[in-house]
Amino acid sequence: MDGKQMQIGEVAARTELSLRTIRHYDETGLVTPSARSQGGFRLYTEKDVQRLMVIRRMKPLGFTLDQMRDLLDATDRLDAAARLDAGEREALLERVRTYQQAAAEQVGNLRVQLARAEDFEATLRARLEQAAPSAAQERV
Repeated sequence: MDGKQMQIGEVAARTELSLRTIRHYDETGLVTPSARSQGGFRLYTEKDVQRLMVIRRMKPLGFTLDQMRDLLDATDRLDAAARLDAGEREALLERVRTYQQAAAEQVGNLRVQLARAEDFEATLRARLEQAAPSAAQERV
């Protein structure tokens, strides 16, 4: 085990994920708690928290649960690199590269959307500022 074990509430606070979401990821096999307490409570380690953080970062980029599972599988297998031959290692690295490229593309798309949203908000703010003196005069 890799150190301190945390209950789901602490993990939820650290990851900013809801208890329901963490339980869902357990039920779908994305992040299985490292242990259970005698009372049956899920217990998580720092490694489990890091897996949840990967998922949390992938979700807003539009990755599916299957894609998340695939990436986690690839990184888990790379972490156990002593058991890989060179061809298998390169295939896993290529899978990770594919996800990195998809993430970079989605980040670019989100930057464009954010710029458009900021322009829209600035337009509305300018309109309100322009109308503010008129509204003040009408009240007098």
